[in-house]
Amino acid sequence: MAKKRTHARHESDGKGLRIIAVFKLTKGLLLLAVGIGAIKLLHKDVSELATNWITAIRVDPDNRLVHGLIAKLGLMSDHKLEELSIGSFFYSALLLTEGIGLWLKKRWAEYFTIIVTCSLIPLELYEIARRVTVTRIVILLINAAIVWYLFVQLRKGHSKH
Repeated sequence: MAKKRTHARHESDGKGLRIIAVFKLTKGLLLLAVGIGAIKLLHKDVSELATNWITAIRVDPDNRLVHGLIAKLGLMSDHKLEELSIGSFFYSALLLTEGIGLWLKKRWAEYFTIIVTCSLIPLELYEIARRVTVTRIVILLINAAIVWYLFVQLRKGHSKH
């Protein structure tokens, strides 16, 4: 009977790791796509391309938000696109490493994820202090929950040994 309880607890722990792994892998793949997209935009008129895409999906180009987006994209120089791609690839590599390690239920991945996620929380707090948005608060809460969950899992694993 004790073995069944331990096994059931291990399974629930594995489900949580898998959920976090999928979250990290999804973010990592999205950032990989952003990095590739930034490279593909090098040496092109980004605002013209954005205008063409907006026209193709039939969004009103005179919309204030769309107009603001096109204006910001017009400021994207090749240097900024290169920086965006390098940053995206770096962060994507971190997230994919975390995600794969957590999916495989590796203890090192739990430690790695706690360290990486905690190191980014000050940046998230800075961004919230600059401008409070629901998205930024939700991301902070998700990351804090991930750190808490992994910390609890590591404590459980440590107390078993």
